[in-house]
Amino acid sequence: MLTCNRIKSTGRYVALDVETTGFSPKNGDRVIEIGAVAIENHGIVAEFSSLIDVDKKIPWQVQKVHGITNEMLGGEPKPDEVLPEFYKFIAGSILIAHNASFDIVFLKHEFALLSMSLNNQSLCTLKMSRKLYPNLPNHKLETVSRYLLGESCNQMQMHRALDDAKLAALIWLEMEK
Repeated sequence: MLTCNRIKSTGRYVALDVETTGFSPKNGDRVIEIGAVAIENHGIVAEFSSLIDVDKKIPWQVQKVHGITNEMLGGEPKPDEVLPEFYKFIAGSILIAHNASFDIVFLKHEFALLSMSLNNQSLCTLKMSRKLYPNLPNHKLETVSRYLLGESCNQMQMHRALDDAKLAALIWLEMEK
């Protein structure tokens, strides 16, 4: 169930991000990178990151966004290797993502291809930021990060899954204060 209300839990949260071959799994687009960080007791305690070799070419327009090329995916693990490990990493966790509906739709699609399901609750930092900071010029991850974290986000590589997941975690922790 996708929800963007504040969910209180004393357990584990996982902030995540995916990079894809395009904008819609309905059009055959696939997840080619997953990045995630586990959050416990208001701190990041573990990381998960992997490129994924899917048998689909990445359009050059998409490569320009995240910088992942077809050549970079050669020799990387296949979805049936990565996704079961990722499933273990997120087990029992509340998921956090910036524009969660995008990431969750793609992950549900990828899991379904392996006859697995994704039933974790989730929080959306994009929707939260729109509610909490309506006067920002936009609510892109980079804009919200700069507003809440200042210069500390300059070392992050935008549009790569692990760094975007870390930023989502940090801005969520900041919004929860």
